[in-house]
Amino acid sequence: MDQASSEAAQVIISIIPIVGIVMGSVVIFFYLLWNHKRRTLLIKAGQFGRPNFDLTTFSLLTGLLLFTVGLALTIVLIIALGINLGLLGGIIPLATGIGLLVFYRTRRGDKAS
Repeated sequence: MDQASSEAAQVIISIIPIVGIVMGSVVIFFYLLWNHKRRTLLIKAGQFGRPNFDLTTFSLLTGLLLFTVGLALTIVLIIALGINLGLLGGIIPLATGIGLLVFYRTRRGDKAS
């Protein structure tokens, strides 16, 4: 009896991530579909205005977040695993964050001129 309940628990544990991924995909699909229909109707009505997007501020925020997460992951992975390929899990976001911060600095310098 114990083995049957253990197998059932393993099946349920295996199904939970699959159901979560499917449900998340359904939510994203309907969000994109309804957003597309809304924009289409706004364009037909002549009321659509392009949303403002500040690339400089976005690159600063994203760069800082990726840099801090990457730095923390790199430090923890060095302590836990030493230097090996698993360290890439921290170095990749760290390097991406540094790249975005360099982009922010370069872009901000261009606007000042």
